[in-house]
Amino acid sequence: MIGEAIADAGPAIVLSFVLAGVTCAFSALCFAELASTIPVAGSAYTYSYATMGELIAWIIGWDLILEYSVSVAAVAVGWGQYFNELLDSLFGVTLPESIAGPPGDGGVVNLPAVFIVLAITAVLCYGIRESARANTIMVIVKLAILGLFLVLGVTAFTSDNLTPFTPEGTGGMVTAASVIFFAYIGFDAVSTSGEETKNPGRDLPIAIIGSLAIATILYILVAIVAVGALPFDQLDGAEAPLATVLDEGAGFGWASTIISFGALVAITSVVLTILYGQTRIMFAMCRDGLMPRRMAYVHPKTRTPVYITAVFGVLIALLAAFVPLAEIVKLVNIGTLFAFVLVNIGVWILRHKRPELERGFASRSCRCSRSSARCSASTS
Repeated sequence: MIGEAIADAGPAIVLSFVLAGVTCAFSALCFAELASTIPVAGSAYTYSYATMGELIAWIIGWDLILEYSVSVAAVAVGWGQYFNELLDSLFGVTLPESIAGPPGDGGVVNLPAVFIVLAITAVLCYGIRESARANTIMVIVKLAILGLFLVLGVTAFTSDNLTPFTPEGTGGMVTAASVIFFAYIGFDAVSTSGEETKNPGRDLPIAIIGSLAIATILYILVAIVAVGALPFDQLDGAEAPLATVLDEGAGFGWASTIISFGALVAITSVVLTILYGQTRIMFAMCRDGLMPRRMAYVHPKTRTPVYITAVFGVLIALLAAFVPLAEIVKLVNIGTLFAFVLVNIGVWILRHKRPELERGFASRSCRCSRSSARCSASTS
């Protein structure tokens, strides 16, 4: 997303990441409280159902489904861009733009994006334990490669590249924050796994807040190194910005190939996580009767909702194949914002309507009675 947003912010994209991260932190606290209080599948859909009723839940359920679908499509397009970069650097092979580029940038159909979505769909249908193991390995690999980027990129860091810091002023920085907001939505997918977590009251808050904190720190460090190693105007519109930094800014052509590989691994894990979250939201809606219950069929061997997973895999692959990346990101952000707003409202409503509920993430000093309209609980 650096390549998409840096034209607005310039080097101040570092502060854009800070602004987006702080904004998400408040929603992460609310997700953590609700996830520990209502540890079932469905995330914001389930929380809205429990606090605001069926109609609001129906609206937010479809909002989340659209948000997650578009999110997977967006990161799949990014996967295709790094895949093309890797093919070119390793083998000197360049796929025709018509079948390898995102629509809107010269492409007609994005086949690499279609491939990764369908491959991850097959993994999710195979089983959740296998998916979790694969995701753990991918996360370890991508963290190691991001560390490599920071170590090599900082050798080319120069303060001259940070001037002008805000070429478009504060407005440009805020605009960029609204675009890169897309990069933070993964933490809410954690809350969809409430029924598949051994100790949701403890584990979900740790996972939600911990993952957001780690991601925010990494984003800020990567942004600082990227804009310090290469003038921001050379990153504007770059399809593989981190590889570009190491190749053109730091002079490590060999490392840019490793970064492209790392990006493929990283983005693959994101596709897996978000697609997983989406299927669990639809599963909850089907189980509640807001969608046909037969769609929630769980395969007796793999213990996964295979019908839901397969249907969404195909639909998202089509979206990734034919919709431009810039338009996809706009759709994701507005859907995410709506979901976050309702989750924040849901915390307030639940504290007042059901103060007696056990809240794994709330302070033990909460001493509200059933008849009280107020709750003195504070988020620990």
